[in-house]
Amino acid sequence: MQPLRNILRLFAGVRSALRDPIVQGLLALTSTLVAVASLFYAAVEDWSLLDSTYFAVVTIATIGYGDLVPRTAAGKIFTIVYVICGIGIFVAAAGALGEHIARKGRGE
Repeated sequence: MQPLRNILRLFAGVRSALRDPIVQGLLALTSTLVAVASLFYAAVEDWSLLDSTYFAVVTIATIGYGDLVPRTAAGKIFTIVYVICGIGIFVAAAGALGEHIARKGRGE
């Protein structure tokens, strides 16, 4: 019964977080960055939209599998700027979301 209760608390925390204007703003900003990066990589690196989005998410989340890498100078320069700007925004969004989930889990 405890695992089910934990899952329900998790979903309650996510629902609570998604109602918070700060979390909404950070998630919107993160989504916009990923969308812009996806379109950029599709156009400049000639990747499919799926590969471009996959690379944008893996890069901003600092996972970096290395299976896709920018080959053009423009792609490399864009990636440098994208990482510098995007990681902080991604971490802030993930942190705000996590904070709400944890707070909801404690019953606050």
